[in-house]
Amino acid sequence: MARVYADVNQNMPRSYWDYDSVNISWGLLENYEVVRKIGRGKYSEVFEGINIVNYQKCVVKVLKPVKKKKIKREIKILQNLAGGPNVVALLDVVRDSQVRTPFAGVRASPSQPEIPADLYPPSNQSKTPSLIFEHVNNTDFRTLYPKFNDIDVRFYILELLKALDFCHSKGIMHRDVKPHNVMIDHENRKLRLIDWGLAEFYHPGTEYNVRVASRYFKGPELLVDFQEYDYSLDMWSLGAMFASMIFRKEPFFHGNSNADQLVKIAKVLGTDDLFDYLDKYEIELDAQYDDILGRFQKKPWHSFVSSENQRFVTNEAIDFLDKLLRYDHQERLTAKEAQAHPYFDPVRDPEVFKQHLANANGAAKLPRRFHSHLQRGCVLEKDQIIVFTPSRQLMVSFWHGPYTTAVFGIDDISRFGVKMARLARLRLENLSSRGYGMDGEVSDPQGFTEMD
Repeated sequence: MARVYADVNQNMPRSYWDYDSVNISWGLLENYEVVRKIGRGKYSEVFEGINIVNYQKCVVKVLKPVKKKKIKREIKILQNLAGGPNVVALLDVVRDSQVRTPFAGVRASPSQPEIPADLYPPSNQSKTPSLIFEHVNNTDFRTLYPKFNDIDVRFYILELLKALDFCHSKGIMHRDVKPHNVMIDHENRKLRLIDWGLAEFYHPGTEYNVRVASRYFKGPELLVDFQEYDYSLDMWSLGAMFASMIFRKEPFFHGNSNADQLVKIAKVLGTDDLFDYLDKYEIELDAQYDDILGRFQKKPWHSFVSSENQRFVTNEAIDFLDKLLRYDHQERLTAKEAQAHPYFDPVRDPEVFKQHLANANGAAKLPRRFHSHLQRGCVLEKDQIIVFTPSRQLMVSFWHGPYTTAVFGIDDISRFGVKMARLARLRLENLSSRGYGMDGEVSDPQGFTEMD
């Protein structure tokens, strides 16, 4: 049984969670036009669209023919979560007048061809709907995450936790948390958790399908066929996502199959705790693991630290991660507990966070000769400022008074095309003679030494 929110649905009227009985209010298909295809999944095709009534951008999720029950479940869950923090907003639900794909035959734009009417063949199933969502100016995580600094990671993980705690408090498990389902408009610091197609209402003691979540983010409970899982599944997925962000390894657990995924996890968390977990819940491991699992010692999290990721791996980050990636789902932090973790102290208070952002705009503490090259990507930690380039590391050290950790957001220097691949360092003991005062300001910008 879940440690929190276990009885939410029990205390709600049946109409809240019985999605079979949901009544859908259909909108007008002609109010929307598609602009371009932006994605696809197992159960849908996704397009950028426009509402021609108010000329607002939107996202059109054209569902592939699936059981009515699954479609109703997604719609009901989105309706129940409407207005929640960082949950993508469902704006409308439409369907075509014929049994074919909505928008088939529609011209996306004058410069683009029509969406073929045979994108999906006609079927005897009921008309397949399209879900209309708010538009988020998202940047693909494979492009965006490498540009994040420490404060960005803290901020967005906290925003994601707000969405998860909200949906859990409403008795709903997402069951597919992964970077692909987290839309981020970095310019406006807006995050939205999307794709609720696998989400489900939580009822204690219910055995759920373990064929949910994407492989790299599947919790151990899914991989050992433990069906009485709960909200804590989402917390494992978030933990796997967080590990990939701070260690700069995407994905962090990279299995070639579901069975290999558990092996990859065991190589990090060890097999002793795995077998303790199996014993506690009386889970019998599938025979396929006899030849591939072996015995592994638990690896210390600090063993994954490198020069490429060390600026993200603070003691608080390690402690937070360790409390998420636990075999035993009941030992994992809940989303509410996670939000209270000290790791988020620099971003929890809006005023403190504003100060960090204000600091990001003042690169005056760096040598002037580099000001034209730097906008984001600088970390001030303990006795040094560390500026990371896409290839190598630049480092400036200086005394900074009472602060133990501060983070400055500065822009990716790769777009300036400057060659700054050398390791640069200004040694702490030489600072006073090179123009650094106790406030860290620079009076002599030439006091920055490049080293091979």
